[in-house]
Amino acid sequence: MINQLKQDAQARMAKSIDALRHNLVKVRTGRASTGLVDTIKVSAYGSDVPLSQVAAVSVSDARSLVINPWDKAMVGAIEKAILASDLGLTPNTAGTTIRLNLPALTEERRRELTKVVHGEGEDTKVAIRNIRRDANQHVQGPAQGQAGDRGRSAPRRGRHPEDHRQGDQGRGRSGQGQGTGTDGGLSGLIAPYRA
Repeated sequence: MINQLKQDAQARMAKSIDALRHNLVKVRTGRASTGLVDTIKVSAYGSDVPLSQVAAVSVSDARSLVINPWDKAMVGAIEKAILASDLGLTPNTAGTTIRLNLPALTEERRRELTKVVHGEGEDTKVAIRNIRRDANQHVQGPAQGQAGDRGRSAPRRGRHPEDHRQGDQGRGRSGQGQGTGTDGGLSGLIAPYRA
């Protein structure tokens, strides 16, 4: 049973990491990638279909993508879909070939991308922590898992009354003495009594 739980948790964690990789491919850096246009839907033949189903997408150089529609009538629909997307790119059309030029990144855009990537990473970390917590609760059993949850949120003896506040201050006075290690929160218990 434990091996099955472990394999299930590993598979779910691997899916979380694959989702992170997929989301990071969509981030528009200064380098061209066909993954940038994977999410674009084109209105074709009465329904919305992915761009890859109506055109060939290729990277011509480090900063430009080339889109060659299979049907010449689709050029206008592809242009509209690109303009409506959140990429912020303007398509350049020459006959039936559509070219997307990626501009060089500005300092401001780099900072925005850093925040986006950091946020994606944090979301993945939270997902993995939740998977690990669920697996640990299944291993411990339902009775022990519930008792452990109650024990964490209940106030402990010997703590200073101010330590029960919620918010950024944490458990100890002025944010010090938080029991983040494996000591079971003893530093949070000891902190109010330190001189």
